[in-house]
Amino acid sequence: MDERDIESFAQWIEDLMRARGYDIESPRGGGRTRLAAEAGVHRAAITRLLQRKSMPDIVTMRALAPALGVGMRDMLIHSGRMAEEDLPVPTVPSARPRRVTAGNMSAAEAAELLGVPEHNRAMFVSMTEMMLRDAEVRPQVGRRTAGG
Repeated sequence: MDERDIESFAQWIEDLMRARGYDIESPRGGGRTRLAAEAGVHRAAITRLLQRKSMPDIVTMRALAPALGVGMRDMLIHSGRMAEEDLPVPTVPSARPRRVTAGNMSAAEAAELLGVPEHNRAMFVSMTEMMLRDAEVRPQVGRRTAGG
């Protein structure tokens, strides 16, 4: 980890904070305090990063990721701790794209499309089929419109 990693990561975090409405320009650090509270981390960790003094540890990154609306994969890559090729994005193989609508896919097909691990597929299929049966039994409640 070098100064370029800290600079790049801090800039990325600043951009995320601004995009999500955290005020980081204020001398009182309201955005830093709010992010720290929402992530459950010490404000000092945010301040040290934004001042380019230190890189947060993995535990802090794990807490910041959901507060900033990003995944841990992005945190690790942007921090320079891991490379993209070290953390490939899982892909679901598909023969051809298809439009998915209710009723045109079995629970087993849904499990495969969603990437449910093989050892969990039987349980997924069973639970999905049970929920679909329950949904058919219950009466459908229509939405009321503003005029009705």
